[in-house]
This record gives sequence, C-alpha cells and structure tokens, in this order.
Amino acid sequence: MTREIRGKGIARRKFLLAGLGLVGCSTLGAKGLFQSGRASGLPGEAPSASNRGLSGMTASGRLSSPVYSPDGSHLFPADPLAPAGKSRVLLIKTDSRADGVRKAFAFFMDSNPFRSKKVLIKPNFNTSDETPGSTHNDTLKEILSELRIAGAKELTIGDRSGPEPTEQVFDKKGIRELARAFEARLLNFDELGPDGYVKVTPPGSHWQDGFLVARPVVEAEALVSTCCLKTHGFGGVFTMSLKNSVGIVPRKGYTYMRELHSSPHQRRMIAEINYAYKPTFIILDGLVAFVDQGPMTGPRKEAHVFLAGVDRVAIDAVAVAILKELGSNDAIMKPKVFEQEQIARAAELGLGVSSPDDIIIETLDAASADYAAKIRPLLS
Repeated sequence: MTREIRGKGIARRKFLLAGLGLVGCSTLGAKGLFQSGRASGLPGEAPSASNRGLSGMTASGRLSSPVYSPDGSHLFPADPLAPAGKSRVLLIKTDSRADGVRKAFAFFMDSNPFRSKKVLIKPNFNTSDETPGSTHNDTLKEILSELRIAGAKELTIGDRSGPEPTEQVFDKKGIRELARAFEARLLNFDELGPDGYVKVTPPGSHWQDGFLVARPVVEAEALVSTCCLKTHGFGGVFTMSLKNSVGIVPRKGYTYMRELHSSPHQRRMIAEINYAYKPTFIILDGLVAFVDQGPMTGPRKEAHVFLAGVDRVAIDAVAVAILKELGSNDAIMKPKVFEQEQIARAAELGLGVSSPDDIIIETLDAASADYAAKIRPLLS
C-alpha cells in the first residue's frame, strides 16, 4: 500500500508567467517580448543573423537556420535483445536510488554504448524543488558513477530550467560540486550562444515555425535522459521522459514556451520536440511520485520503483500505468494510456512503440514481477 505525502502548491499565474519568460518583466517589457518574438537586451537573446552559419531571423525573431534534418536514426529505438517492433522496459521495485540505477545499467549493458564516448546527461532541472520536482542528486550521482565505470571518455550534465533560473538551480541543488567530483562539464542550455542551437521542424508539426533545440543534444555521441514520475498541472497531463525534452528548447530570450503553453496542441508539441534526437538510455526515478498538480510540487505517493529502457514512448506508457495504479487525477485515470496525446503523437512519429502489446516489462526479482503483473492490465 502506498503512503500519501502532501506537498506545497505554487500559484498558477506565477508558474505560467515564468514559463512564458515574463517573471521580473514589466508590463511594457512583456508586451515588447510578445511583439518582437524575443527579449531584446537579455543575456542569451536570439542570435544575430550575422553570426557564423546563420542566414537570418524569421519575422517572429526566430532563427531561420541552421536547419537540422534528422537522418532517421532518431526513429524507433534499437534494442538488440527485443523482438522487432517491440521495446523492453525494466521495472525495478526498490527503496534505494543507487540500487535502481546500478540494476538499470547492469541489465542494459550487454553492448556498452558509453565506452570511449562523450556522454551528455539530461536531468529534469525544471526547478530546484524536492524530488520528484527535480532529479534527485543521488540518482544523478549514481548515473555519473556508472558512466565512469563504463569507460565514458567525457561527461557533460546539460539542461535549462524555468521558471527558476538555471544557474540558481545549479547552485541550490549543489550540482556544480557534484559535476566537479566526476570531472563532468556543466552546461546551461540557456547560455549556448549564437551557434548553440539548431532548428527542427517535424513532419506535420503543430509548432508555428518549428523550434530550436540545443546543439549539444543532437550532436551527442551518447545521451542519458533521467526523469521523474509525476503529473503536470499546466496542460501537459504528465511530465516524464517525453516532456523532459522541453528543457532542450531555449526559453531565455525566445517565445517558444509562450507558444507551447498557450496552444491547444501542447501535448502533441511536447512529443514533437523528441523528433530532434534519440537518447541512448532512459532512467526514470519513481521512488516518490506526484499524483496530481506538478511539475514542481503536489500530492505525493511512494511508488518505490525505477524504470529503464531505450524507448521514451514505452517508458512513459508504463509510468502512466503506474500513476493509474497509485491513484491519480481524471486526466490520468480516464483515458487509456495510448490515447494520451503525448504518447499517441510520439508513436505516430515513429519514436517508439504504438501499442501496449509491443511493450515487454522485464523484472529481476519476485517483488518487481508481482508489481509488473499489476501494471500490465493498466496499459490497455
């Protein structure tokens, strides 16, 4: 039986204004931002057309180039030990984050994809709030340790936050010290400079004119995405591996978050960001979950679970089923898992499985197997 834990809420208006990049802006400043498509004079503002490799700005103030054209390698994830068209998700019942991460790496390390590679770790640093509001330092520490053991050539932790400033999140969570302990580079995606982004327009895009993503993500030799188990009270419904990708789209100086949060297609647009890249490995920390509100605070329940795999669609599908088992809000409980717009759109783009029948839930012990048996029927 789960034990419910209560968390503190946050003002909806404050969250939305921050998500649109307007916290701290005067009314006049906000109006100017909306009209121009970018915030003039801010650090990290939209790059000038005169910079190398850029051919100009669109009328909205967005980059018109360089354009990133995925070669197809970002599509359905390759899991050599899964039957064609299917994906494995490892479900681990545990009370220890270190245990969850170690078992996840051990299970999927048949062919080491990290040896001699430059590896980027993308955490969930939306804010510095207590986990699942943000990635737990113990989870990140163990991922860094496992990557060093695996022989990674170079480690980088990269993300951008919002509404809380990224540098403040790094400081409050002690991420600088953690990065130094593993000789890892720390990268703020809001401060990448003129050449730090590439433009992506997925087929059938619901974005007005595509979107920019952090160049280090699309050029990473290997990428580990680590996310939390939680609902999203501001239109996303849930925020797990697919929504973790929102952090690769710039916020500071751009209006992409305004477009995302104001669109009736928000959940489809979240899925479309994932078209830009393919992670090498995904680890979801579900020791504690938000079962309502989120993404920063909300009612909490202990789930005592870790998920791992290579397929974002499969990971999120199993995670939504876990939220159903825990007992969540109507937006989670009522629709079928594969009717959730994030999942359905990602599957439509070929980013992962398209049916619960294509998910293989793997376990390592009796407790995990028993819980997987509860989750399996909730996927359909």
